[in-house]
Amino acid sequence: MAEPWKIVLGELDIRMGVIILEQSAERVVATMPVEGNRQSFGLLHGGASIAFAEALGSWAAVIHAGPGRTAVGLDINATHHRSVRSGLVTGTATAIKLGRRVTSHEIEIRDDEGRLLCTARITNLITDLIAEAPAD
Repeated sequence: MAEPWKIVLGELDIRMGVIILEQSAERVVATMPVEGNRQSFGLLHGGASIAFAEALGSWAAVIHAGPGRTAVGLDINATHHRSVRSGLVTGTATAIKLGRRVTSHEIEIRDDEGRLLCTARITNLITDLIAEAPAD
């Protein structure tokens, strides 16, 4: 049996300072610093929160997909409950539904004190992995 896929950070994840703490199809946990991810008013950027949430939920979906398969996002939505100006945020993606073709994960992003900052939900389509086309 093939080993489950392990998360590989992309360019944006690295730029945002994401660190993976836990990874499985049922649950992905990671941290992200607020510093470097703020908007012009000094608050954690809502777009950074959504990009972070999308990464967590998508990684969990790809782990669930298994060897030779991948996941592509169909829908993401988010509610911003409060903001933060500094520190580290922790995102936790929890599986809602792990189907053969569709997965759904809920992502909670919390501050250093455990206060809920953002709740997101992502739906991913499981599909066969398609090799990249050769470069011209």
